[in-house]
Amino acid sequence: MTHPPHHEPDAPRDLVGIGIGPFNLSLAALAHPLAELDAVFYDQRPAFDWHPGLLIEGATVQVPFLADLVTLADPASPWTFLNYLKARERLFPFYFAERFHIQRAEYDAYCRWVSENLPELHFGHQVDAVRFNPERDVFEVDFTQLDSDGEAESLGRTYTRNIVLGIGTEPYVPEPLKPLVEAPAVPVIHAADYVAHRDSLLAAGHVTVIGSGQSGAEIFLDLLRHRPAGREQLRWLGRTEAFAPMEYSKLGLEHFTPDYTRYFHALAEPVRDRLGTSQWQLHKGIDTDTIAAIHAELYRRTLHGGWPDAVLTPGVRVRTAGRVATTKVELHVEHIQQNTRSRLTTDAVVLATGYRERPLDRILAGLDPYLRRDNRERPRIDEQFRLVLAPTVTGSGCQVYVQNAERHTHGVGAPDLGLAAWRSATILNSLTGEEAYPLPRRTAFTTFGLDQQPYVPNPRRAPALTPLVQGR
Repeated sequence: MTHPPHHEPDAPRDLVGIGIGPFNLSLAALAHPLAELDAVFYDQRPAFDWHPGLLIEGATVQVPFLADLVTLADPASPWTFLNYLKARERLFPFYFAERFHIQRAEYDAYCRWVSENLPELHFGHQVDAVRFNPERDVFEVDFTQLDSDGEAESLGRTYTRNIVLGIGTEPYVPEPLKPLVEAPAVPVIHAADYVAHRDSLLAAGHVTVIGSGQSGAEIFLDLLRHRPAGREQLRWLGRTEAFAPMEYSKLGLEHFTPDYTRYFHALAEPVRDRLGTSQWQLHKGIDTDTIAAIHAELYRRTLHGGWPDAVLTPGVRVRTAGRVATTKVELHVEHIQQNTRSRLTTDAVVLATGYRERPLDRILAGLDPYLRRDNRERPRIDEQFRLVLAPTVTGSGCQVYVQNAERHTHGVGAPDLGLAAWRSATILNSLTGEEAYPLPRRTAFTTFGLDQQPYVPNPRRAPALTPLVQGR
């Protein structure tokens, strides 16, 4: 396997990836065997990490291990999760463990293993600006190289014909609670920082968890398991009408297939926006195992009489919040169905309020004149995950692709790990103009639209077998 020779500084690359989370790591892993593709990836962090604050002991990834970085596009890749286990001599223990859903800490370790073995990745590189140079028909990417302390060390610039943005999401804090989070003396943290503050939360008097999704459930369960029986002093609040299970039926899961992604993209913008708010239970509910574990732990604490000191209340909205005597927090809450209001005092708050896509405007400020936007001023994104840009850019053969920034155009599957390899392969096929990774024509039993014709292979013709070991 050969790769492009030493890169000349002013020569344009084929691809620059910005951000190295799981999605651009997937792209890098699938791009690595493409010998003629000159690619480089930048991330400002010193090394790969994946939601370190949520690596709670025993917490599992909500998709099967087959939803690794590459398998669903290339099961013969050297970067599969199974090959990671083989490299660590752990295949037999995994085989006997019979686990379809692996622990988050193991998924993080697997991704770090991949990241440490791909030479195209450059951590400690903060991308500062992206511009289009019409004289050279290339993008200019300015970056700052950081030292081990995160301080600026040197400036650099690279040129590229294609960019893939994979800058991920950031913790979302509701407006009423932002002043509390920004005050360091007040014990209010986002779930993203839970593990780092876990010991202090376990030692706190009364703890309130806000958020009725998977993260809120896992944190509530972890605190419950490690607080003394009868003196748990826990409260769990959520806006949803119930602590609801995630939609995990087999046909329901087909909303996370390429078939549904294509169907969703073809819908009218107002329909997509309406679906985006109504499909919350497809990705914001709680898995049934976690719900069962919470109930089992609560029930266990009633075996000798009495009830645990834990209050679980759905359908509650936090209106405002303030400090009481600098060491406590007062939450002003409203019960949505009862239309009643109350004040609750607590010693610490964990905000399991989710994540939002990082805005693209800052990093793409230099491309703003070329961006085409929808009726709500969001970037338009085509079916192949490309930003819709002015013809002066795309006509020159330059493209900007996005990963996990397209929920408004591609639906609930945008942040789902199960679609990572397929999306990466789609981008690489588009970028190279070749079928570098053959992709399935049909992926769901459900036909989502009347005009969507399902693909049915010729039953008289057996498909050709693809060898498991592929030479490239």
